[in-house]
Amino acid sequence: LSSPLIANESTGYYDYGKEFCVNKTCPQVTIIHFASEKVLLTLNDVSPSTSIRVLKEKLASRGNLVLLSPLNINRQKIQVKSHFASLGTSRHFFHVSNFYTFVGGKILANSFRLNEIEGAGKTSEVRLFYKDLGPQVGWSTVFYLEYAGPLVIYLVVWAMRQPRCLLNVLSPMQTDVGLRCLAGLCYVGHFVKRLLETRFVHRFSHATMPLASLFRNCLYYWLFALSIAYFTTHPLYTPPSFGWPQVYAGLGLFLLGELGNFCCHIALRNLRPAGSTLRQMPHPVPNSPLTFLFKYVACPNYTYETLSWIGFTVMTQTLPAAAFTMLGFWTMAQWARNKLRAYRSEFASCPKGLKAIVPLIY
Repeated sequence: LSSPLIANESTGYYDYGKEFCVNKTCPQVTIIHFASEKVLLTLNDVSPSTSIRVLKEKLASRGNLVLLSPLNINRQKIQVKSHFASLGTSRHFFHVSNFYTFVGGKILANSFRLNEIEGAGKTSEVRLFYKDLGPQVGWSTVFYLEYAGPLVIYLVVWAMRQPRCLLNVLSPMQTDVGLRCLAGLCYVGHFVKRLLETRFVHRFSHATMPLASLFRNCLYYWLFALSIAYFTTHPLYTPPSFGWPQVYAGLGLFLLGELGNFCCHIALRNLRPAGSTLRQMPHPVPNSPLTFLFKYVACPNYTYETLSWIGFTVMTQTLPAAAFTMLGFWTMAQWARNKLRAYRSEFASCPKGLKAIVPLIY
């Protein structure tokens, strides 16, 4: 957040960092539709401490705002007003541009304030570009649904494989019960951990995600949960080629990955104060040895997550587990690459040799 306004008696200007506003107000704020480039509204004499959330709320309510777009038909005005009034603020996002021709810009978080816009005190107009993101859903809700699904699916398939199950839908498992129990405990334990982290650990920088992505993500997790549970509990399932030594090796990798992932999540949580979207450059944490990977990769939590699923694949030696591991790694590698780019653009302290997810390689 920006520093408090400090009056400069010699000039009558108010200091809010490197820029200045006269009489505690910012230049005219104009909000423009992202696609059509039509001016939706203009605001005058806006406080420099006004946040993007406040602007979104004003846009949604349309209260006491001057419409500059050429809407001279009453029915169109009503439609526009009704449209904005029906949208929650989580659906809106703003780009910023101080130029008359929009060429791109940073997406502004709800906590972002007008006095944090570079050059706002040197121009007569600040232009914000509005876009409707569509129906949104909270990140916590997304994670709960994504992770509760595999938990329930695996347990249901497990129960239906029991010889005493009265449903008689799936063939019961009779052999290698110990190995199957171990695999089930690891799989269920992983998603219990994720649910608990969602509740007690994670602090999200973005409040929502598109509703359409929820269905895609849930389908991904739930279908893989069904396939992994089906094959690891199938009567024809065969144990790993190298027997219990392979199982123990895979279990060791799995537990190491889970512990490392948890340590990294705690480290990331401590970088962001509760209730804020503050972003800081992560670094290894003293007395937490497994966070040393922050020196080598941008997202060691993804590195450890991949290690966990490699261990699970080694332990169970099933094709669905291997497919889930490879696809998960590919997805997390894209996320990690984007995170690394963001770190390099935001933080001068970002090490030049930092990789995305695989130390010294990628």
